Amino acid sequence: MTSQPNSYLVQAASVKDIELIRTLCMQVWPQTYSSILSEEQLDYMLELMYSPSSLAQQMREGATFLLLYQALIPIGYSSYQELYAGQFKLHKLYVLPSAQGKGAGRYFLANLMEHIKGLGAHTLELQVNRYNKAVGFYQQFGFSIRETIDVEIGKGFYMNDYVMQIAL
Repeated sequence: MTSQPNSYLVQAASVKDIELIRTLCMQVWPQTYSSILSEEQLDYMLELMYSPSSLAQQMREGATFLLLYQALIPIGYSSYQELYAGQFKLHKLYVLPSAQGKGAGRYFLANLMEHIKGLGAHTLELQVNRYNKAVGFYQQFGFSIRETIDVEIGKGFYMNDYVMQIAL
């Protein structure tokens, strides 16, 4: 999947890109979640979801990772997966803080949605922390809140999320 308008480029990622994904994550997650999560929970979740072995396992289990570039510089990453026939889940979509508010996230999500439509998707769902400003981003994109969930992730920590969904 490759697209180039607005000098953005979306490319599929592979195991060889794990360190790049981790580097981007370490630039995004602390700014995104430091006011929402404790430092202990943030560290725990980073290890749980972004260790090299965890990312490799996610890829082996069918998650497709994408990288977003602007002028050949990596500025974002995402992952998605087909859960059931036609029903896809967006696991991750992040752009660097310096690229936020400039259309990069909107471009990345629109590109991903067009791509999965071509794969037969009719529904896209995601989970987002209830206190993450991205809730508004997804609502502006047409996602609606389907339910509120609290998911235990270990060591006494919870993900306090909305499950959001959009028909494609």
